[in-house]
Amino acid sequence: MEQLKKRNRKRIFIWIASITLLLMVAIAAFLYSLVFKPIELTEEVYIYIDEKRDYETVVNQLKEKVELPNEDVFRLLADRMNYPNMVKTGRYAIEDGMTMPDLIRRLRSGSQAPINLTFNNIRTMESLAGRFSSQLMVDSISILNVLNDTSIAASYGFNEQTFGAMFIPNTYEVYWDTSIESLINRMKKEYDTFWNADRKAQAEKIGLTPLEVTTLASIVEEEATYADEYPIVAGLYINRLNRGMRLEADPTVKYAVGDASLRRILFKHLEVESPYNTYKVDRLPPGPIRIPSTSAINATLSPAQHNYIFMCAKDDLSGRHNFAVTHAEHARNARAYQRALNERGIY
Repeated sequence: MEQLKKRNRKRIFIWIASITLLLMVAIAAFLYSLVFKPIELTEEVYIYIDEKRDYETVVNQLKEKVELPNEDVFRLLADRMNYPNMVKTGRYAIEDGMTMPDLIRRLRSGSQAPINLTFNNIRTMESLAGRFSSQLMVDSISILNVLNDTSIAASYGFNEQTFGAMFIPNTYEVYWDTSIESLINRMKKEYDTFWNADRKAQAEKIGLTPLEVTTLASIVEEEATYADEYPIVAGLYINRLNRGMRLEADPTVKYAVGDASLRRILFKHLEVESPYNTYKVDRLPPGPIRIPSTSAINATLSPAQHNYIFMCAKDDLSGRHNFAVTHAEHARNARAYQRALNERGIY
């Protein structure tokens, strides 16, 4: 009888052990399926981790942008992989088919997805700071403080008036959390790359330094609405410079007055005392009146060859210009334009 009881107990133990093992295998298989279940996405999504590097904020972003197979398992994995203590700033891509361990490894290693930083059509340093901050982690005030720092400008070989010339409008691949110092260093490298031997030779050929080319290009771009007029306008201004004439460029008057929206330049505007008022000063102003595009710079480096020394906006107010060789011809064009403004009540 005792021996039968022992056999029964053994059978029960084996049965319980078998059930337990099966349960453990089932649980392990279930957890494995959760851990390595691919995240399903129709397109890449991105999360942004700022300087606070808050783990809970990261988890909340993930919950908003992807469907985690299981939040509790994700947190358990993150704890085991020590991610809460290793949160890094940046912009991170989450791709279709990634598993939670893949995702945690990417976040923990700081393997960011770069952004394409783009800026163009910039008039002021405030606008440049705003454009940068809208695409990067750094705030606009911090950027503007650097852009307005004369000692920083001097360290790169520029001054308060010319610093804007160092920023060549284009699209650049950078990281979202790049520092403003790194960004400025990058812009200087891009400036040096842009002003290669060929462009410097072109500048020398037209009798200007690279900074003077940028300054003139900024006036050309403000003057000409259409890019096909850039070379013509550039050639006209260079003709005036070569003849010792003042530029008498209306955009410089608007800059001196501080109102780029002026539609009509009056005599009172022409009398403004400013180193930027080219109706009052010889040659070029001390720096660019905007950050010119590469197309404006290249057009200035390759100006159209002609004898024009006068221009006036067309009386159809299309934004295009009539160009003239003689003052008499220019005066006729100017009267037609003034008449068009009067008829439209633009004073």
